[in-house]
Amino acid sequence: MKKMKVEIWSDIMCPFCYIGKRKFEAALDKFPEKDKIQVEWKSFQLNPDLKSMPGTSVYDHLAEIKGMSRERSVQLHEQVTGSAKEVGLTYNFDKAVIANSFDAHRLIQLAKIQQLGDAAEERLFIAYFTEGKDISDHETLIAIGQEIGLNPKVVADMLASNDFSGEVNLDVREAQQLGARGVPFFVLDRKYGVAGAQPVEAFTQALTQAFDEWRKAQPLTALETIEGPVCSTDGSCS
Repeated sequence: MKKMKVEIWSDIMCPFCYIGKRKFEAALDKFPEKDKIQVEWKSFQLNPDLKSMPGTSVYDHLAEIKGMSRERSVQLHEQVTGSAKEVGLTYNFDKAVIANSFDAHRLIQLAKIQQLGDAAEERLFIAYFTEGKDISDHETLIAIGQEIGLNPKVVADMLASNDFSGEVNLDVREAQQLGARGVPFFVLDRKYGVAGAQPVEAFTQALTQAFDEWRKAQPLTALETIEGPVCSTDGSCS
């Protein structure tokens, strides 16, 4: 069965990406044609040069790079935590570990081959925002891969190599070519873009519009037919 593709560019350390995931899922869950929607997760790095810094407070880190007070940084994180709570998510920034997400994205790319892309994305979000795990740590990534159904040796071998680096970088370039200035970035049928963690209603509207156009553009195909007595155009009946 043909399906309309929805591509979602996201970074594991982006708080609004996880919130946007929940809001999109809420819209998709109620969408009448949801069985005809194919979701594909795409890689994006907000800060590809970020060095992993276990033990460094995310409050101090944001305050430093933005030139603000620590108090203001805490307030901003509390606001995001409140937004996450509204969609049923638990953010624990007090124990979040600053880490480069590149290898985590490679794990997602590996998972996609076995149709486990969404499972990988979800589990990594939980690991970072809720559990305070270091998503750059290879042992952590191997354990996460095993949890979602990947062979731990395959994950370990991948992490020890450069496998899927090209796929991650290609996704980043595609996002730039499509005009994404940040994430989350949702692309529906390569025709419509939705930027940010929009309200559920906005995702519903975008899905409806994109799907209606997609369905009209689908060519008719031959059907698998149960044969029975018929009359043909040459006048014969059998």
